[in-house]
Amino acid sequence: MAKQSSICAEPAVAPARNRNQQRDLWQRYHQSEPGSAVEGALMQRYLPLVKTVVGRLAMTLPAHVDADDLQSAGVFGLLHALRSFDEANGASFETYARIRIRGAILDELRRLDCVTRGVRDKARKVQAAMQRLEQIHGEPPTEEQMAEALRLSLDEYRDLLDEIRPVTFVCLDAVIGGEGEDGAEHHESIADSTQDDPRETASRRELARLIAARIQQLPEMQRKVLALYYFEDLRLREIAEAFRLTESRICQIHAQAILAIRNFLQEHQAKSI
Repeated sequence: MAKQSSICAEPAVAPARNRNQQRDLWQRYHQSEPGSAVEGALMQRYLPLVKTVVGRLAMTLPAHVDADDLQSAGVFGLLHALRSFDEANGASFETYARIRIRGAILDELRRLDCVTRGVRDKARKVQAAMQRLEQIHGEPPTEEQMAEALRLSLDEYRDLLDEIRPVTFVCLDAVIGGEGEDGAEHHESIADSTQDDPRETASRRELARLIAARIQQLPEMQRKVLALYYFEDLRLREIAEAFRLTESRICQIHAQAILAIRNFLQEHQAKSI
């Protein structure tokens, strides 16, 4: 509450000035050529979006991938977003740019072949074990139950969670359903954000309801990690520091929670067919 009060107390002059400067930059940009100084100024203004998107994808990356290596792909995504953005559509540039940046980064990850078929097979086995245990116990299984079902030690199971981390990632605001038969990823099937599709709106509202219900069934630690990461927008390092754990451990807790959510959504979808 104190944080909100301090924000409310700040004068509105600075934000208004920033908005005017931003509007002026865009007006000059539309009258300039690619590679101009104005384009460079806009790139600098929105460059933090690249860092934010890379940070949000950090827990999906295997250990051998350096997040810094993905910055350049994200920058190219930002540049493409600048040159293809149409203000007339009414969508905010930030929303459009995030989609383009994330898509460019995922394209780079696929080019690097970070997620091999073997890793995907392991992820499917983990999820199958989770489905069996949930049918038996009627609730999301614990890490200890998963390790026992897979005939692994707890440390070995946590190492496996690290290995399959890229496969366990799923946006909590994505539409229900995983990859299609053609291997398309979520970002490749994102609809035009400028169009108000009632079916899409209803689908997202239903997805949000399902996810909220599922999160309430998760162990307390998993709920806290998801809340801090997705809703409080804390970085992995900050969450780890808050709980006095390593970033790797936070990633493992996140992966277990996301597997449970994905399993729940897939079961719901199967029942709806």
